[in-house]
Amino acid sequence: MKILLIEDDKESAKYLLKGLREQGHVVDHSATGKDGLFMAASEKYDAMIVDRMVPEVDGLTIIQTLRASGNETPAIVLTALDKVDERVKGLKAGADDYLAKPYSFTELLARLEAITRRKAGEKAVTRLTCGDLEMDLLTRTVKRAGKLIDLQAREFALLEYLMRHSGTVVTRTMLLEHVWDYNFDPQTNVIDVHISRLRHKIDKGFEKSLIQTLRGAGYKLAL
Repeated sequence: MKILLIEDDKESAKYLLKGLREQGHVVDHSATGKDGLFMAASEKYDAMIVDRMVPEVDGLTIIQTLRASGNETPAIVLTALDKVDERVKGLKAGADDYLAKPYSFTELLARLEAITRRKAGEKAVTRLTCGDLEMDLLTRTVKRAGKLIDLQAREFALLEYLMRHSGTVVTRTMLLEHVWDYNFDPQTNVIDVHISRLRHKIDKGFEKSLIQTLRGAGYKLAL
């Protein structure tokens, strides 16, 4: 997922950024409500994590402003205020969930998955297939011809993006924006390295190669 984190506490932000990125998510961060609101309105995100008391523009105002403009990006509000009326205010402002500090990172991940599924509707995709390649988004497992394939978090995120766009060309820029942070150097070979590792795991030992490189264009997962 591509996530926007709006959190002014340096230690909390560092903890969340590290944890979310280790899970294979792409995360943009803002330490102020003003910048966070601008980023949320300018970019497309799968979810937002918003601290209730960020400076310049508070978390609830951020969400209210976005909802008023038609932006329905799923949002979790983090807060040290654990009173019922505060939680009610957050939900009425348009937040999809409310999590009191201190919280479990595992619980935060589960709530992120829950709100994105709810926003997508009851028919949200939980399994992707491409030929004999299968990906279960709930258990985060990948199989080819029934054989379980062990992937690192970033490899899983890369393959998920390719599978969601199977049969179409995916450019390096698209991968940098959706699988890595957008501020990566476009000339970096990080994509080539991960594609090579992924191809070794996905295609080695099989007659048909699924991951194709289109020189000068990008990559494609063959149907």
